[in-house]
Amino acid sequence: MSAENLPGQLYRSVPIAMEKEWIDYNGHLNMAYYNVVFDRGGDEFLAELGFGPKYAAERKLTIYTAEVHICYVQEIHLDHIVTVTSQLIDFDAKRLHTYNEIVHKDGWVAATAEVMSLHVDMNGPKVVPFPDDILATLERYKEAHSQLPIPARVGRSIGIKRK
Repeated sequence: MSAENLPGQLYRSVPIAMEKEWIDYNGHLNMAYYNVVFDRGGDEFLAELGFGPKYAAERKLTIYTAEVHICYVQEIHLDHIVTVTSQLIDFDAKRLHTYNEIVHKDGWVAATAEVMSLHVDMNGPKVVPFPDDILATLERYKEAHSQLPIPARVGRSIGIKRK
């Protein structure tokens, strides 16, 4: 774990600046690019957990996203700088459940993403169990992140509530 990302704290990505091409005709970040921001910040967290380009290249194992639930909370504009915070909510032998927030440099949350990821053997591709060294890292992070509260948006479903 890096010095800036201590046990018991959310993982925080490096700052991410918006790019002109990401801004839509409404003058704010296009919804597709929220995914890009989550992907960039989330990839940093995955690398911290042991899943990076080297892991994929050398071991032919990687992480695939199976499901994402994004909530758009506040607009992001071209001049904004954000980070992505990540929390390991849970894992089993083959899956990761994470929660991420895009946080403006002033501290407000722009969007949230709850993610279910699969551990994949790239030779298949097929879903396979995590190796022991990765499981050990996941255990450390789960223990550290279990000290944090479960975010209110974890486990939300989408739908229209009717009386």
